[in-house]
Amino acid sequence: MPAVTRHSQPSVPGRLLRPVVLVGIMGAGKTSVGQVLAGLLGVPFVDSDHEIEAAAGLDIPEIFARYGESAFRAGEARVIARLLSGGPLVLATGGGAFIEPGTRALIRARAVSVWLRAPADLVWQRVRGRPGRPLLAVPDPRARLEALIAERYPVYAEADVTVDSRADELHEAAARRIIAALAARDAPLPPGERLFGEPQ
Repeated sequence: MPAVTRHSQPSVPGRLLRPVVLVGIMGAGKTSVGQVLAGLLGVPFVDSDHEIEAAAGLDIPEIFARYGESAFRAGEARVIARLLSGGPLVLATGGGAFIEPGTRALIRARAVSVWLRAPADLVWQRVRGRPGRPLLAVPDPRARLEALIAERYPVYAEADVTVDSRADELHEAAARRIIAALAARDAPLPPGERLFGEPQ
């Protein structure tokens, strides 16, 4: 698909009726693209990791160091459940959120999920040497990243929609490709099951 621009893309297909949840590996672009996507859709943007940090009063590496990953995942599930109990929004989730069966089932029930799929080389280019990634705080972070990709990508593939993350693509172009993919998903569905309603 050719790169899209502000002038060549159609408008948003309608009023958002349910949350859109972005899933994928760290570095896929969920936060940066999600912020633009929310702006285009006219709904709030929320990053679940930021909400977890605010609730705990600690940053993610501190939570992992003090309480471990299992405690973090439990808190993450509670935060995502709270965020999905409100109105339409764009929610960027941490890389492990969708892997948890309970959280995945909740997202499936209350939202439409979008996997931002990124190849290992692109992800590594974006995350290497950057702090705040406790799962990569190991002697061989590249090998750890590839192991996470092998483990998680088959689960991410259960998302409602898959959109590839591309190197050097403007965030708006990526966000508009997501909107186009969501609209294509909506097209064959009956009105009661669609993500988009009539424009306001």
